[in-house]
Amino acid sequence: MITVGQDVLSLADFNDIVFNQKPVVILPSALTKIETNFKFLQNFSSNKLIYGINTGFGPMAQYKVSEENLLQLQYNLIRSHSSGSGNLLTPIQAKALMIARLNSLIQGFSGVHTDIVVLLAELINQDITPCIFDHGGVGASGDLVQLAHLGLVLIGEGEVIYEGSIQPTADLFKKLNIKPLAIHIREGLATINGTSAMTGIGMVNIIQAHKLLDWSAMFSAMTNEIVQAYDDHYSHELNIVKHHKGQNKIAGMLREILSGSKMIRSRKDHLYHPDNIDQEVFEDKVQEYYSLRCVTQVLGPILDTINQAEEVLVNELNSVNDNPVIDHVNQNVFHGGNFHGDYVSLEMDKLKIAITKLSMLSERQLNYLLNDRLNLKFPPFVNLGVLGFNFGMQGVQFTATSTVAENQTLSFPMYVHSIPNNNDNQDIVSMGCNAALMTSRVIDNAFSVLSIQLMTILQAIDYLNCQDKLAPKTLALYNKVREIFPKFVEDAPRYKEMEKVKRFLAGSPS
Repeated sequence: MITVGQDVLSLADFNDIVFNQKPVVILPSALTKIETNFKFLQNFSSNKLIYGINTGFGPMAQYKVSEENLLQLQYNLIRSHSSGSGNLLTPIQAKALMIARLNSLIQGFSGVHTDIVVLLAELINQDITPCIFDHGGVGASGDLVQLAHLGLVLIGEGEVIYEGSIQPTADLFKKLNIKPLAIHIREGLATINGTSAMTGIGMVNIIQAHKLLDWSAMFSAMTNEIVQAYDDHYSHELNIVKHHKGQNKIAGMLREILSGSKMIRSRKDHLYHPDNIDQEVFEDKVQEYYSLRCVTQVLGPILDTINQAEEVLVNELNSVNDNPVIDHVNQNVFHGGNFHGDYVSLEMDKLKIAITKLSMLSERQLNYLLNDRLNLKFPPFVNLGVLGFNFGMQGVQFTATSTVAENQTLSFPMYVHSIPNNNDNQDIVSMGCNAALMTSRVIDNAFSVLSIQLMTILQAIDYLNCQDKLAPKTLALYNKVREIFPKFVEDAPRYKEMEKVKRFLAGSPS
């Protein structure tokens, strides 16, 4: 079980809830804090004008709302903003959004009743996820539209995904004896005013980005191994003189992966030995192509970018990100812009650029293996059949190239793409949910490219028949993946095998 309401919710905790179905438990002390905060707002707001309590919303805040309409105001807000379009978020993304919203409300500065956090925890633990559309949020008053669809489910309306099917919320709640949320004072605004959609999706992106980074290091190592590259480019001595944490971490990963390999060569044994240099033209390259030799310099900044994004997103996950902030400690209500998503938006843009570069590295290493004029070691397209009659990996290369090209176009930043709206009340916005969703697309694309790269590496290993010379770690991966992707010689459709390998990479810890 993962407790919420006391300690910082880490990326590992988040991963356990989203991917490992660990239940969340709300500490009694957190419920006490929320109750204290709620009662403070009830008393404090009785004779004051407070945004979203007794006023309209956004540019309509100039209009006071009569006391008899205060609760209906919150329902109106949820229903009117349930206006998303496009594709539905995946159940994983929707669950991540719910966790992020729960963890913001659990801080006890949102003026909500305890009912809302108890209901959110119940839905999370039963894997009931709201139907939320990907288009709609601009990320300034938070993810208003996406979170409104969450609010719609909380009040027992709209639709949910449960056990793989879309069902009316009201029917499922009745079937499972779940009581819908009754608005007490500001649960409508507190639900939709925040960065929880972009933050939840962003946290999933970071989890998957870490997997991609680990796989890219593995496949880069394997590519170097099967072409019998020299070992000095990932040596401690070469990398330590460049003072970047990511680069040196990647170099250490490569050394660990390739430990025990009988294929990696030492420059001092081959090129620093007098007996081996008595010739004018060397068949082997003295230095490998950059996609092999510069792995630490390419993946290093990508690792640093992922780690920076993780720090920022975990901070956002554990922050109060709605407006106004109900502060029972200082006995005041503070109006501002904690719902603005620029922190998340900028990190998502940086992350998708980094992952696009990772997919570009994969594509270049793939091309090296497939192009016999470059590698001088393998038949064209690592074709294990009859040249000219069979095609090997020729067909799947097109998919890798096309997918990387899409990543490059998707990498244009959303952070600098603000469009004023809401009668110019929201005159500069973050587009943070768009940024997170586009990053998710880039990450999914990258898994597709890396799956093709891995399939090619395995075919190359079989061409060389070098399994007994591989490092223990690379041999273990070869054996594991060959169980779902057997060696092939004859041509056949590969799309189902590509999908199997992709699911393995995306779902397994690397």
